[in-house]
Amino acid sequence: MNGPGQAETRSTCPYCGVGCGVLLRPNGQGGLEVRGDPDHPANRGRLCSKGTSLGETVGLDNRLLAPRVDGADTDWDSALDLVASRFRGVVDAHGPDAVAFYVSGQLLTEDYYVANKLMKGFIGSANIDTNSRLCMASTVAGHKRAFGTDTVPGTYDDLEEADLIVLVGSNLAWCHPVLYQRILSARQARGSKLVVIDPRRTASCDGADMHLALAPGSDVALFNQLLVSLAEGGAIDQDYLAHVDGLDAALEAARADMPEVTGLAPEQIEAFCDLWRGTERVVTVFSQGVNQSTSGSDKVNSILNCHLATGRIGRPGMGPFSVTGQPNAMGGREVGGLANMLACHLDLENGAHRAAVREFWSAPTLPEAAGLKAVDMFRAVADKRIKALWIIHTNPAVTMPDADAVRAAIAGCDFVVVSDITAETDTARLADVLLPATAWAEKNGTVTNSDRTISRQRAVLPAPGQARPDWDILAEVGRRMGWNAAFDYDNPAEIFREYAALSGIAGRFGRDFDISGLADTDDAGYGALAPTRWPVAGARQGGRFFADGRFYHPDGRGRMLPVRWAPPAAKTAPRYPFRLNTGRIRDQWHTMTRTARSPRLSAHLAEPFLELHPADAAELGIGPVDLVRVTSREGSAVLRARITDAVRRKEVFAPMHWTGETAPAARIDAVVAAVTDPVSGQPESKAAVVAVERLAARWYGFAISARPMAPRADYWARARTRAGWRAELAGTDEIADWEAEARRLFGLPDMTVQSVQDPGRGEARLAFSDNCRLVAALFVSRQPVAVMRDYLAALPGEETSDALTGRSPADRPDPGPILCSCFSVGVNTILAGIEDQGLISVEAIGAALQAGTNCGSCRPEIAALLNRVQRREAAE
Repeated sequence: MNGPGQAETRSTCPYCGVGCGVLLRPNGQGGLEVRGDPDHPANRGRLCSKGTSLGETVGLDNRLLAPRVDGADTDWDSALDLVASRFRGVVDAHGPDAVAFYVSGQLLTEDYYVANKLMKGFIGSANIDTNSRLCMASTVAGHKRAFGTDTVPGTYDDLEEADLIVLVGSNLAWCHPVLYQRILSARQARGSKLVVIDPRRTASCDGADMHLALAPGSDVALFNQLLVSLAEGGAIDQDYLAHVDGLDAALEAARADMPEVTGLAPEQIEAFCDLWRGTERVVTVFSQGVNQSTSGSDKVNSILNCHLATGRIGRPGMGPFSVTGQPNAMGGREVGGLANMLACHLDLENGAHRAAVREFWSAPTLPEAAGLKAVDMFRAVADKRIKALWIIHTNPAVTMPDADAVRAAIAGCDFVVVSDITAETDTARLADVLLPATAWAEKNGTVTNSDRTISRQRAVLPAPGQARPDWDILAEVGRRMGWNAAFDYDNPAEIFREYAALSGIAGRFGRDFDISGLADTDDAGYGALAPTRWPVAGARQGGRFFADGRFYHPDGRGRMLPVRWAPPAAKTAPRYPFRLNTGRIRDQWHTMTRTARSPRLSAHLAEPFLELHPADAAELGIGPVDLVRVTSREGSAVLRARITDAVRRKEVFAPMHWTGETAPAARIDAVVAAVTDPVSGQPESKAAVVAVERLAARWYGFAISARPMAPRADYWARARTRAGWRAELAGTDEIADWEAEARRLFGLPDMTVQSVQDPGRGEARLAFSDNCRLVAALFVSRQPVAVMRDYLAALPGEETSDALTGRSPADRPDPGPILCSCFSVGVNTILAGIEDQGLISVEAIGAALQAGTNCGSCRPEIAALLNRVQRREAAE
C-alpha cells in the first residue's frame, strides 16, 4: 500500500463507461488524492466532476464491516455456510431455476467471471442477469443481429478523426463529460460538425451545429428517412454491400415509414440527411435514449443500417458507437453476465459453444436455454418461482421499473443475499444475509470500457473490517456447495488467466473476443498490465472491426434489418397526458451510494426535480419552486418543479438517482411501467405516461445540521454539505409544536434553542447551539422557504448569532448554488464576476474564476447564465 509522499498508483475511475485512468495516493487520513492519468488512452489526464471528487467518497461512514444474518453481525463461516446450504437446498428441492443472481456493472471482470461460472456452469441455471440489462441490452441485441457478435467496431480516436459526430439519445456533456471534451477539442482543431438528436435540450446541445428535438421513440423513423436519402442520393457503397445482406428489405421498410411521426419539420430532416450523406467521416454515438425503449433493438439496427449501407464503419472517423453507462458493463457482456449469453461472446443456445465451455470448466451441466432477464426475473421472485436470490452491488428496489412491485417481491422472497459495501440501501434493508464486499480503491481486477480497452483497477486502501473481494466470496460459496477444484482461486490474476484461456476457445470458433495472448500473463505481469484494447491474439491486436467486410454470422456476412417505427408501449390519455423521460444528472451516479457522500457533488442539484414546460406549468398552476406529484398506473413520486423550455410541451423529465435513503417520495422508477423490448428485454425507461399536479403542502421546510437528521414528512430530500447536512421538507398535515418537531428531527432533546415563530402566518425559525456554535437550524413557512441556502448550509459548527435571518451578512457574500463542482464555484460568484469584472465570455470566466476549466461539463450552464445576463441588460 502507498502512503503520503509515496508514488501514485494507476487505477481506473469507477463511474461511467469512458474508463478514465486515475492516479491515486492515500492522504494518510483515510481518504485519497486523485488526479487524471495523463498516460491513459481514454482520458489523457482529464477527469469529470465525479472523478475529481473521488477522494471525498472513500470514507468508512455507513460501511458494512461484518457479515449480517437477520440483522445481527456474524462471522464469515456462519454466513457462507448459510448461503451455500440454502442455495443447495433450494436447487435440490426445486431445481436450479429456482435460484437467481442479479449482478452489476460495478463488478470487476474477475468477479463477474466467477459469478457466471458458478451459476451457469455448476448450479446449472442461466438465471444470472445484470443491471446492464437496464442500460445496454438493446445495443447487444442490435450488434448481434447486424454483426453476429456484440462488437463495438470503433475506438475513441474516431471521435477526433470524424468530420461529423451525431449524438443520439446521449447527453454526453453530462453523462460522459471526458468524451464530450474530446469532441469539443476536435471541433476546435478540425472544424468537425456536431448534431444532437434528443427530445430535450441538454447541455450537449450547447456546442452543437444542429439539435433535432424529435418526438420520444421516433428514432427509427428518422434513421429510416436517412437510409432512403442515402439510397436516393447515391451514397450506397455497393462494393461494401458485397459483404452485407438485407439492403432491399431494409429500404422497403424504410420507405414505408412515416417521417412526420418524428415531429420534425421536413427541412430539418432534409438538412440532417444532407449533412450525414455528404460527410464520409461520420460517427454516430448512441446511448440510453436509444436503448431504453420497447423498440430499442430496432433503433440500434436503424443506425447500424445507415453505416453498413455506406461502408462507413471500422475506418478512422467512421462508425456507430455505443457508449456504456457503467465502468464494467462491457466486461459483464464479455464474460456472459447476461442471462442469454455465455462467456467470451459465445452463444448459450449453440450446442458446440456449450460443449466447449462445459469441457473447459469441467462443469457438471450447462443450461441449454436463456435464463430470466431482469424484469422477468423479479416477476419470478414475486410469484415464488425463484426462492433464493443473490443481489450483488446493485439496488433494484430503486432502479427497476415498477420499483414498488420489485421492492415487494424482494421483501417476500424466501431467501435474499445482498453483497454490498453498505447496509444502507433500499435493497440491502430487505436482505436476510448481508455480505461486506470491498469497494473501489480496495480491490484488484480489470474493467473494460466502451472502446474495448481493458484497464486495471488496483487497491490503494486496505479492506476495512471483514470486507472481502467479490470473487473470493463467490468462490468460497462455490467450494462450500461442493465444487472445490473449480473455484480454487488464490487471486484475481489466476481468474484472469483462466478467462483469457477460455477466450482462445472463442477465437478458435471464429468469435471476435479473444484475449488469449494474455493467458500466460504471470502475477507480476498482471500487476503491471497497461491499458490494452482487445482483441489480443497473435496478429489480432486491438484496432477496429468490419472495415474488411468480415462479420461473425456463420456465413461471415453482415446483416441490414428491415425495421419500422413503433410508438412507445404506453399511450398518453386524458388521465395521463404527459410522457415522462428519466435519466442522469451531471454530478450524481446511479442511486448515489458513492456520490451522495461527496459534499461537492451534492451541491449542484441538491434535490430531485421534474422539468416541466412553462406553458404546461401555467395550465396546471405550478410555480417555479412548487412541489409536484407525478402519478402513473404503477405509482407516484414527488419532486421539485423546474420550469424550463428545454423540454417539449406535454413531456417531462426527472432524474433517476434519489432513493429511500435520500428522498423516499422521489423514487421515480416507481412510476415507470415494466414493459420491455421483445428482443433485448430492456425496459422502456424514457416513455412512461403520467399525470402531473401541484402538491398541496401545508408547510415547507429547510433544515441544516452538523449531524445526520431523521426527517419525517410527506416529502424530504437530504444532501451532504461540508458542514454536515441539508434537507428540504414539506408536509400536508399541520405541525402543532415546531420546537418539539425540530428536536426530534435533529435528535437534540435538551440543547439550547433560539426561535422565532408566528403561528398565524405558519412561520417558524429555530436554531440550536452548543457553546455558541450552531449545531442545527430549521426554517418553516407556508410557502417554499426563501432563505440563502448555500450560505446557511456552511454555518453548522461556526460561531454565529444571526442564522435565523436566513441571509448572509454584507461582509460574507453568498456564493449561491454550486455551478462548477470541480472548483466549487457558485452562481452568485459568477454573476459577481460578470458584473464587477466585466467577464463577458465562458473563457473569461474560466480564466478569472477557474469555473469550467477542468471537465468542462458546466460550461453550457455558464453560457446560459451569461446569456440571461446579456438578455436582461439588453432589455434594460
